[in-house]
Amino acid sequence: MIRSIFSILLLTVIFCNTHAQIAADSIASRNWSLHAQATSIWQYHPSFNAPYTGTHSLLKDESGKVSFTATVFAGRRLWKYATLYFNPEVAGGSGLSSAMGVAGFPNGETFRIGSPKLKLYLARLYLEQKFALGAGKEVETDDLNQVQQHVPARYISVRAGKFSIADFFDNNSYSHDPRSQFMNWSLMSNGAWDYPANTRGYTVGAVVEYHTPNWATRIAMTQMPTYANGPVLDDHIGKAYGLTWEGEKNITMNKQPGTIRLLLFHSLAAMGNYKEAIQKDPSTPDITLVRSVPRTKNGIGISIEQAISKNAGIFIRSSWNDGRNETWAFTEIDQSVSAGMVWKGEAWSRRNDALGTAIVVNGISGPHRDYLKAGGSGFIIGDGALNYGHEAIFETYYKFNIPAIFLSISPDYQFVLNPAYNKDRGPVHIFGVRAHVEW
Repeated sequence: MIRSIFSILLLTVIFCNTHAQIAADSIASRNWSLHAQATSIWQYHPSFNAPYTGTHSLLKDESGKVSFTATVFAGRRLWKYATLYFNPEVAGGSGLSSAMGVAGFPNGETFRIGSPKLKLYLARLYLEQKFALGAGKEVETDDLNQVQQHVPARYISVRAGKFSIADFFDNNSYSHDPRSQFMNWSLMSNGAWDYPANTRGYTVGAVVEYHTPNWATRIAMTQMPTYANGPVLDDHIGKAYGLTWEGEKNITMNKQPGTIRLLLFHSLAAMGNYKEAIQKDPSTPDITLVRSVPRTKNGIGISIEQAISKNAGIFIRSSWNDGRNETWAFTEIDQSVSAGMVWKGEAWSRRNDALGTAIVVNGISGPHRDYLKAGGSGFIIGDGALNYGHEAIFETYYKFNIPAIFLSISPDYQFVLNPAYNKDRGPVHIFGVRAHVEW
């Protein structure tokens, strides 16, 4: 497995060097965009205190685990302001304890992994059409899933097809991508946002956005999985869907740029209800036995990012959902608050490096708490009992960037207090190393 991973990383580096000339920035519009990435994350934790272990617990003792993903990002301009994007992806490996036992799981790449063996699948295939509103123009530079072209300064865009909804919502500059920033799940986006996605993090639907140079608003209607954390999306859109809205405003503080975002979401699916599960079997409740009529989950998230100098920036997030019904797509968090800071290496003469430090505190609702305490399990946590406490996570990473070969190496450390909200277990020290190639 490890040999295969490093072989693919090497091939990706060769691919990147071969196409470096094409990737050179230019203000000229282009018809194509072609990029690739490969990411491998190794993580390990020493033994920790655990007087009992359930079916969905983080294991007290286990060997290190390796995950791997590789993606090709291809874009083709079709006609005026219209672009088609196509992303084949391969994933394999595993996460600690089969990606269970911590609500804010330490490896944000593991939700794309369905099996230890490498598997090829379609990650994204969607069409984007912009409609100009006024005469002003901007340049969108060549990037991942972005063809370099002149676009309207004000526009309405429609994106439709298969994508990750996190591509377009809660896109925090300092804490969003586990391939190059913080690795923890609850630092990728608003932790309590149970965003619509299949097991690998993708969905099918449409996003409509109104964009101006200073603010934007967007709304999405997308599919939900047929069951919690399932790989197949439900085609019965009247009985299962995710509705997401976000407003975004650029701000300035001490002449430094920032952004504030407000996110609202409403999900409908055949979710089990925590109270009903306990009523049906108080000794060992099973949420899957009370999935029947479509139920809802509603929530809100606020995300703020602010540069404090040319080499440093901070972010703060806070999110909440009602927590009455089971988590369906992302992870078992009903309340979350996070904050962190990222420094660019230019401050210490390593201009391509970065250092990040963050803390996140996660919580769950009363019904969710009662369900776990009675011995129930969700799809990611369940120790068989619960001595409730907020799950608190500290993460820090340093990214060594080697631009000549498009490679970054990032040592990472995470401290998890009360994993899966259980004061009887932990704390856990998690050590990791990430290798990331991107062209």
